[in-house]
Amino acid sequence: MKKIIKIEIFEKHKIRKSYNEDTEIWLFSVIDIIQALEVSPDSRNYWKVLKSNLKKEGSQVVTNINQLKMVAEDGKMRLTDVANAETILRLVQSVPSKKAEPIKMWLAKVGFERMQEMVDPERALNRSREYWQKQGRSEKWIQQRMMGQETRNKLTDYWKDSGVQEGKEYAILTNIIHSEWAEVSVKDHKKIKGLKSQNLRDHMSEAELIFTALAELSTRQIAESDKAMGLEDNKLPAKRGGRIAKDAKLALEAKTGKKVVSGENYLPPQNNNKKLK
Repeated sequence: MKKIIKIEIFEKHKIRKSYNEDTEIWLFSVIDIIQALEVSPDSRNYWKVLKSNLKKEGSQVVTNINQLKMVAEDGKMRLTDVANAETILRLVQSVPSKKAEPIKMWLAKVGFERMQEMVDPERALNRSREYWQKQGRSEKWIQQRMMGQETRNKLTDYWKDSGVQEGKEYAILTNIIHSEWAEVSVKDHKKIKGLKSQNLRDHMSEAELIFTALAELSTRQIAESDKAMGLEDNKLPAKRGGRIAKDAKLALEAKTGKKVVSGENYLPPQNNNKKLK
């Protein structure tokens, strides 16, 4: 599991963040966010009290807080509380601060589309379409990407309802599906395309998107039929769903003589010698 740690700037505040390549999720330092909200001269104590109060209230925010080693002020790697964008949004909403709205806008601006989907799903869809259009994607590709996302959302909704934990467990099941149909893991597929922190699906060909969607659609329908509950129960539907797409992929490859999984991508020309046609 590889992590990429970076620092973002919100006004005068440094906010540490870490990208997990396995889960494809950015995690933010909670204490840095509290400091940026400027609610107290002692941000650590403020967070300690707030965390205790949220825990007493049974808030899910605290449940979704994890710990990760990040570079501290003394230059050493120390454990600190971290959370994903959705949890940070809920945390910010619970803090009375004049900086709450600006920091939510800042978080959205630095690329966390999922956060805006929670606030305004239609706006997020329109923004995504406009972004892909500016990147030169065809309308056909955009339509397939959006249909694939809807298929993905229905699958993760099922996982959530069946007790699968968001984050690591979603990543495990996603990798099972992907490894089965593509015959390569998510991580290795990204390497083939020369990707790092980029979203793999944003760099898939039309065919790769279609087979990903078929695998996830099949997985959900099999899981629903089996009434799969929890991570372990959902592993078999994930493998079976991926296999259905694999069989279709192999049939297409046999007819065309062309591999579906490729190293082509949509990276900028200066960073890319495998541009999609």
